[in-house]
This record gives sequence, structure tokens and C-alpha cells, in this order.
Amino acid sequence: MIILGATPIGNLGDASRRLIDALSTVEIIASEDTRTTIHLLSALGVENRPRLIAIHEHNETDKAAEIVELARERDVLVLSDAGMPAISDPGFPLVAAAAAADVRVTVLPGPSAVLAALAVSGLPTDRFVFEGFLPRKGRLAHLAALAREPRTLVFFESPHRVGGALADIAEAFGPERRVVVCRELTKLHEEVARGTAAELADRFSEGARGEICLVVEGAAAQASDLPTALAEVRSLVESGMRLKDATAEVAAATGIPRRDLYEAALRER
Repeated sequence: MIILGATPIGNLGDASRRLIDALSTVEIIASEDTRTTIHLLSALGVENRPRLIAIHEHNETDKAAEIVELARERDVLVLSDAGMPAISDPGFPLVAAAAAADVRVTVLPGPSAVLAALAVSGLPTDRFVFEGFLPRKGRLAHLAALAREPRTLVFFESPHRVGGALADIAEAFGPERRVVVCRELTKLHEEVARGTAAELADRFSEGARGEICLVVEGAAAQASDLPTALAEVRSLVESGMRLKDATAEVAAATGIPRRDLYEAALRER
């Protein structure tokens, strides 16, 4: 069996009882950095010394088949350096290979920088999209393609690039778009900085230290979006969907308030 284990993103006190039990009993651990795993075992007072297999972005595809075969006979605990494996960290190709081979995969839920940043941001949490790390090249173009995304956006960013990333967000999304910089979550020097894209671009122009998540407000619905949204509502209703359900679905996809869309659809009738 493949076991995905969420590890602390900073504070060791966030290690779950289930994670510690797994670390104490498994014979094999596949981890992003075996040195980090050795440190984690020591820091948590775990005396077990399992076989360690390094699995990272450069070898995961090649290692996946080997690990899946091992998991047919015994448990293999999969760890990233911090947080949940397979979420912008090694794990997804391995899980996909295990699923294709009909090898069971389970999870030990726990810390996640994405969800921690989203929860503490103060921005809407009902609908969001995780974009991982912004690309090194073509960052502004990548952001421009997301400028009309109505859902809250979560990005990872490196400390020395955060100022440039915020400047590009201000340019692509507009200087007044609300942004939250979450730095060193759960650690001693945790910081949650809220402001407009322009304000935070200036504040972090020289970079920052530590692990960083950026949480960005989704785009407000534009008045020009309404005719297109109403046309989609009509199409769904003509296909047999109830008006309330159709407006709810289109509102969720466009960011237009459901009540406004529903009332506009009623006026059209």
C-alpha cells in the first residue's frame, strides 16, 4: 500500500499521531529528500530506521514502477519535505502509477501550506484555484491569462522573486487587487501581510526570507459578462435544467452574483 503522509510545514507540533505511528512502523519511506526525513525522524524521537528511497522531480517517473511493486507486498510511506505529497511536490506520478496498477493508496491528512494560507488570508475561501509556483519565464503573460479568473488564487513563490512576482500581479491584475503574502506559516517568524498588489509589491521589493504563499483576490464580475452568462443560462434551461440550478452553475463559473444573474434571467422571460 502507498501511504501519503503530510508532514509539518514548520512547527513540529503539527505532526499527527498517525504520521508518527507510520514513521515508527513502516519498513520503507520514499521521500523528496532523505536527509530531511532522517532529521524528521530524529526530531520526533522516532527510533525506527526504515529503508529510504529518494523520489524527486528528476527521478520520480523512473522510480514510480519500482515503488509500486514494493507497495504490492508492504506499506510504503511517501513524504515531501513539508506538507502534503503530490501537491506541487513529488507524489502525483507515483499515485497515478499505483492507481493504474490497482495498488491501494491511502492518505494521512495534515498540514498544507495551500490551505493554511487560504484560511488565514481573509479572502473568499468558497472557491479557489491553486496555481503552484509561478513560471520563471513568461510570468507576466501567465498572470495576464489569469486576470479574469473569478476564484481566489493561491501561488507559491521563492523569497528572492516575490517582489517581482507582486509587481507583475499589480500589472496584470491591476494595482488595487487585494493580495495576501503569507510567510513562514506556523514558524516563529510567521507573517501575514495584507494589502493591494501595488502596496505589497513596494513592501517586498527587496525580497523576503522564508517559505512564501501568495493569496490573490479573484476578479470581480464585469457588466459586459452578463449577456454571455445569460445566454449560457438559456442554453442550460433549454436542455432541461431548472432556472435556479442553471443560474447557480453559471454564477459559479463566472463569478457573477447568483441573485443578480437569476433576477436578470427572470426579466428576460
